[in-house]
Amino acid sequence: MGKGKIMDSFKEAAELINDGDTLIAGGFGLCGIPEQLILAIRDRGTKNLTVVSNNCGVDDWGLGLLLANRQIKKMIASYVGENKTFERQFLNGDLEVELVPQGTLAERIRAGGAGIPAFYTPAGAGTSVAEGKEQKTFDGRTCLLERGIKGHASIVKAWKADPLGNLIFRKTARNFNPLAAMAGRVTIAEAEEIVEAGELDPDHIHTPGIFVQHVLKSTNLEKRIERRTVREA
Repeated sequence: MGKGKIMDSFKEAAELINDGDTLIAGGFGLCGIPEQLILAIRDRGTKNLTVVSNNCGVDDWGLGLLLANRQIKKMIASYVGENKTFERQFLNGDLEVELVPQGTLAERIRAGGAGIPAFYTPAGAGTSVAEGKEQKTFDGRTCLLERGIKGHASIVKAWKADPLGNLIFRKTARNFNPLAAMAGRVTIAEAEEIVEAGELDPDHIHTPGIFVQHVLKSTNLEKRIERRTVREA
């Protein structure tokens, strides 16, 4: 297999992310998160990160590990209710938080990746989300001006990849990953499987390799459940 964009180690990948960077991370809950990249960033100790992701993991996994290590300065997310460390740091004034409606967050990331500087949306009008934002009325509806989001780096988790950086995501693990992959100046993908160039059906590729600079083979195939709910016997 030609090496192409394949990196040798997660440690090497983490060195591409520096103190103070804006980091966009794919995933939804614990589904489709780049676990090993997050662990490598934790181990490197990169500080003062602004992290953009749908949520912030849980206390002992995912982005919650970076919180516990006090590596995140600001979190831009749509849901944060599963993380006690998050709550504690926010209430203590140790963490800056920007809550964004989920659809707006997805569109802000997509816009950043597409080179769109800003867009109007009715989501959040008349609420605290509107504070400090330009507003205009379209067809009788008040809309807010929302800025696109770009990151110094993006980290994503794919099901399959090839040495050219083409990615396929599996079912709901697709979630925010294709959007995140577009919006980083440098995008690093960890994949459960890396195949030869040309093996992926072009019609099945979700993220073309033009958006991806580096690929790593994931060796951690643990798929944790964020919250397990069972019915009493």
